[in-house]
Amino acid sequence: MEDRFAYGLNPKKLGAVSAYLCDPASAPAEFLLTKSQYQAETGRAVERGALFFQIRQAFPPGEVTPEEANKIGYETAMRWTKGKYQFFVCTHIDKGHIHNHIYYNSTAQDCSRKFHNFIGSSFAVRRLSDRVCIEHELSVIQNPKQHSKGRFLHYGQWIGEKPPSAQQRVRLAIVEALGQRPADFPAFLRLMEESGFQVKHGRGGAISFLAPGQDKYTRLRASTLGPGFDPDDIRAVIAGERPIPEFPKDGPAPARRVNLIIDIQERMAQGKGPAYERWAKVYNLKQMAAALQYLREHDLMDYDALAASTEAAVDRAHKLAGELRDTEAALSKTSELMGAVVQYAKTRPVFDGYKAARYSKKYLAQHEAELADYRAAKATMNDLLGGAKLPKMDALKKERRELSEKRKALYVEYRKAQAEMRQAVAVKANIDHLLGHTDGRENKAQER
Repeated sequence: MEDRFAYGLNPKKLGAVSAYLCDPASAPAEFLLTKSQYQAETGRAVERGALFFQIRQAFPPGEVTPEEANKIGYETAMRWTKGKYQFFVCTHIDKGHIHNHIYYNSTAQDCSRKFHNFIGSSFAVRRLSDRVCIEHELSVIQNPKQHSKGRFLHYGQWIGEKPPSAQQRVRLAIVEALGQRPADFPAFLRLMEESGFQVKHGRGGAISFLAPGQDKYTRLRASTLGPGFDPDDIRAVIAGERPIPEFPKDGPAPARRVNLIIDIQERMAQGKGPAYERWAKVYNLKQMAAALQYLREHDLMDYDALAASTEAAVDRAHKLAGELRDTEAALSKTSELMGAVVQYAKTRPVFDGYKAARYSKKYLAQHEAELADYRAAKATMNDLLGGAKLPKMDALKKERRELSEKRKALYVEYRKAQAEMRQAVAVKANIDHLLGHTDGRENKAQER
């Protein structure tokens, strides 16, 4: 850390410097002091993981002065760390282009958390840097060059592949245990224990696993481990009703939504003060910069293309919503039919006995509830089938399983399409406001 900071603060390279919550000259000691306080307050070791992180930000020759570049670097660091981490910005002028070295502590100033680098962080920080530059009317790289094989090198390739996380280890152990074809769920849990995991039974039947060498249990549920790793899914795999789950694919963090700009005149008429007006102008500037960045990324520099793209995003989201409703209705119908079939099979012997007793009133009085359930089940089956032939139970189970899988896939696709629709509609509304297209601002999504 001292070597890296000394490189950044080299007076032969340095053109400007700024800092937040620390003194660059004593930054190594201050960073370590924050880490020792974190360890004392939380009891968590700080030896593992990164001591600090660095962001490099470069500008074309002659576009900015060292002071302007340093200011932009400071703003980028503040928005990236949200003011929760110590950082300092060193602006170098020793190359043909001015560039920033931004160093920030991996431990938060209030000792509440550590910064965990995530998959896709390079894309996220690049988007943020581009947005800040657009707000300051500076250029950005339209199509960043990629490394060999058509992709960017991720962080793990610079430091060596990281060991798998606790969730990854639990998923791998679950797949291996299911591959041994346990007879039932308790047998599956025993296989997990034999592989070195501790099994914890919580309230409401919750199951958690503690990976060897980990301090925190990992809950067995889809929201934690991914689709297919819910207890019901595991039981379905054991019963042979579905295949062994696949590992979820990690992707870059989703981009922040573009929000609608504020009608300042309307808000000021409501009695807002000068401070609100200043804030609203800055807010609108950021939203328009985000809209411009969206247009550049999607190559929508023509208004008609923007309108067509927005229309397509709205149509796709509503089409998926319709498919999702139809799938849920079919799934509900199939589940209801299966329940009626089971109830019919349970109560059919009672009705046969009633029939054999020549519809005796005494028999009716003794089995009135069962006979009522039989009639209700039969009526439900007739309504749902509509005269069609009753499928076999195995076929109904297969249909329900397929519909359930389709619903899960549609939910994922619909949420993504909905987010894209909202962003496209917000961008178009902001562009309409900028161009003065205020007539008929109600967009198609709002009408529907």
